[in-house]
Amino acid sequence: MELSYCTNVHPAEDLEGVLEQLDAFAGPVREQAGLDRLGVGLWLPAELALRLASSEPDRERLRERLDANGLELRTVNAFPYSAFHADVVKLDVYRPDWTDPRRASFTLDCARVLAELLPAGASGSISTLPLGWRDPWTAGDDARATEALVHVSRELRRLRDETGRTVRLAIEPEPGCTLDTVDDVVRWLAPRVAEGIDPEFIGVCLDTCHLAVSFADPVAAVRQIAEAGLRVVKVQASAALHVEHPGDPANREAVAAFVEQRYLHQTRELSPDGTVLAVDDLPEALAELPADGPWRVHFHVPLHLAPSAPISATTEVLRAAVDAVRGIPHGDEAHLDVETYTWSVLPGGVDDLVAGIAGEVRWAADELLGAPPRPAPADTRSLSEVAS
Repeated sequence: MELSYCTNVHPAEDLEGVLEQLDAFAGPVREQAGLDRLGVGLWLPAELALRLASSEPDRERLRERLDANGLELRTVNAFPYSAFHADVVKLDVYRPDWTDPRRASFTLDCARVLAELLPAGASGSISTLPLGWRDPWTAGDDARATEALVHVSRELRRLRDETGRTVRLAIEPEPGCTLDTVDDVVRWLAPRVAEGIDPEFIGVCLDTCHLAVSFADPVAAVRQIAEAGLRVVKVQASAALHVEHPGDPANREAVAAFVEQRYLHQTRELSPDGTVLAVDDLPEALAELPADGPWRVHFHVPLHLAPSAPISATTEVLRAAVDAVRGIPHGDEAHLDVETYTWSVLPGGVDDLVAGIAGEVRWAADELLGAPPRPAPADTRSLSEVAS
């Protein structure tokens, strides 16, 4: 697996800002992580993706800055369309959805940029939203989304014919969306192969935070993808919050510290009878869920930093999922992208973002991919200790 970290943690939306990010963050992260080369999973807002797809000189500027910082581009995050660091994002991150022609255009712009900037002999991946938010979603919406993805898969094949570069699209199931779980995306995507969605070019993005929130068995979920004849194109290495006893006052106080106004933090409760109860944001969970079983919260927490007791992180789901992916066909070709975009909204904030991301990257290299130990020591602090 090729390792990268996702730049949607940074707010810039124009070319100058992205180039500055590579100098100020990505290059120093690579150095602090002790890596000769490091992948970046670029987030390209729609206007910038169009500009780069249309301008060879601008792509060359980006290539030169990547090279200067010892970075490689193999994957793009095309889930957020724009304004991912607005004061309030919430449901806006799912717009435009796959019924809107802008979504396909944006995705193909990202694909053209990626095809031009991939290292020699490498394939590329693009992650995208799971069709759209669940409500409203009609049969007509489903037909339009299917048509759009058939078109994109054909264009990705044409792109490979023209450039010799393979770029694949990865649909990322997310709680609350039309395709909420891995089971949903497999049941939706596999039958549409007969309708023209090419599994060589469109597969699954496995976000391990989303997987954990759904209380799915990670090994069974990965096996389901493979048995359906689909490819895990990309793994977003991420961990969710786990609250073992949400009815306990100390547990509730600890998780309530993660309430914030920018992003949606879908929460699920595993009932004693095995039923998974769902709400769309953490404040709703605190107000409405019965708290008779453990909670999982869609809040990406740094991979190498454990939340303070009594809450914890779903790191073991991440480990199990990556191990399972490495054991299926094409699993070692999947891109492993560290995607903790929530550093700016962690309780208490963080003083040194470069050190934080470098710690995550180093942890992923050592713990998930079995790389040799890095020269820098592991960070054993908790999230609260880092914030303080």
